[in-house]
Amino acid sequence: MRIVIISDTHGGHEALGTLEGDVLIHCGDLEGRGAAGGAAYRDIDDWFGAQRFEQIFCIGGNHDFDLEQRIRVDDQPFVNATWLHERAITLRGVTFYGTSWVPELRGFAFYADDHVLKAAWARIPNEVDVLVTHTPPKGVLDVSSAGHVLGCPYLARWLEQTAPRVHCFGHVHAAAGYERRGNTTFVNASVVDSRLEVVHPPTIIDLDQPPRDSAPGSDGAPGNDVKRSPERLGRQSGKRSVIRNWLKR
Repeated sequence: MRIVIISDTHGGHEALGTLEGDVLIHCGDLEGRGAAGGAAYRDIDDWFGAQRFEQIFCIGGNHDFDLEQRIRVDDQPFVNATWLHERAITLRGVTFYGTSWVPELRGFAFYADDHVLKAAWARIPNEVDVLVTHTPPKGVLDVSSAGHVLGCPYLARWLEQTAPRVHCFGHVHAAAGYERRGNTTFVNASVVDSRLEVVHPPTIIDLDQPPRDSAPGSDGAPGNDVKRSPERLGRQSGKRSVIRNWLKR
């Protein structure tokens, strides 16, 4: 199963062009460039409709204010994608689960205090294969450009007890990349930089295929083949010119 993962498009999704695979995942923060009145999520919904996938999953992020308002009246706000927030869906034997909550950012969309966060992570099914959140867990691809650790400690604690095959997220633009820890492949799929310019291509994971090489931190275990499209880019690797050339395609 080919899974293509993006996050933090912040209105710049058109720069990604037309993507293709089995499953597309958006890890939240689709808004953020000044669109209001629902325009941001309607625009990306049209873009979802032009992508070539069997299934598209989307959750929210801390900048998705319009989306947060919309789901209060419509639990499936998209026409061309499936709203995965607090839902488990199994496709071809692979179980996906998404949750949009973010810590510490009171006043932002999908903010949750410690009590709500602990309860939200406890609701994640133990048998999940692909976990989709907006926030990273503490200590994994979560260091900002200013050196601050922004991941959620309660999510990290949950992951100590249960290891999904893939955990994808975004939120911390400066930490975009992937790494393998134990049996879990962690992906920070942010595609923008601190200026909200799209500079990173999507991340591709091929499940159930032996890796052609190992991600940074990998123990070499088989199961998930991870790459940045179209070049294989590890964490903090790949030249900006390569990315810009890809964006022109």
